[in-house]
Amino acid sequence: MSTTGGTVAASRRDALPTSEQFAVWRAYIQTAEILRARVQARLQADSNLSDGDYKVLLALSEADGSALRSSELAAIIEWERSRMSGHLGRMEKRGLVRRERHDEDARGSRVVLTGEGARAFRASMIPHLEAVKGIFVDAFTDVQLDEIDDTTTALRTHLGLPPMSGRSRA
Repeated sequence: MSTTGGTVAASRRDALPTSEQFAVWRAYIQTAEILRARVQARLQADSNLSDGDYKVLLALSEADGSALRSSELAAIIEWERSRMSGHLGRMEKRGLVRRERHDEDARGSRVVLTGEGARAFRASMIPHLEAVKGIFVDAFTDVQLDEIDDTTTALRTHLGLPPMSGRSRA
């Protein structure tokens, strides 16, 4: 490979997205942010739960015994431990979760879904699913949803993330 200025500049340009590719990126990111904000606003309005509350309650509701170590919970919802700790403190004050000493490791704590937290989560599920359907799902045909699923799977694979597809195709 030649190291002349023109060749290096050309190879750098080849490593950058084209203006059309960058436009697709911007449209995707801006639309995803608006979509997420609208779903979160509906969740808050319909159930008085933040997106963070919902993520914590969902993870705990799916866990064995409705409890997880706080470090496991942070990993599942991909939050830093400090963010998790502050958020759990606010949720504890509202009676949605409680923290207990971990029996096997005194350094760690378990986060437990309370009865109030379980009720709040159950009450939020239908309005949240209705918002997802109305804001996202209803915009697409079944074929388009399959394409979005394929695109999401390819992107997650490229990023080294585990697959999340829930669509079953007949």
